[in-house]
Amino acid sequence: MTSKLPKTTLNLKQFLLRQEVLKLYRDIFRTLRKISDENTRSELKEWARSDFRNNKRHTDETAIKSMLYYGRKSLKDLEKSLALSKS
Repeated sequence: MTSKLPKTTLNLKQFLLRQEVLKLYRDIFRTLRKISDENTRSELKEWARSDFRNNKRHTDETAIKSMLYYGRKSLKDLEKSLALSKS
């Protein structure tokens, strides 16, 4: 018999923070589609998945905001890099 963890209700701040995390996740994967090299794209997808998976248990708002900042910065760097490679 499997035990199920009780569902916790998110407060408004937690809900909004969760939405930001999900948006970043989707934006990263949309951007990764633009990478032409299959091996590189695959490695980056796995890296992104494992990074989000490893950090999903965090509940401290400050830590989550810090990780969001780092994630957005990394995404911008990737987008710039892709734009330069197409020039």
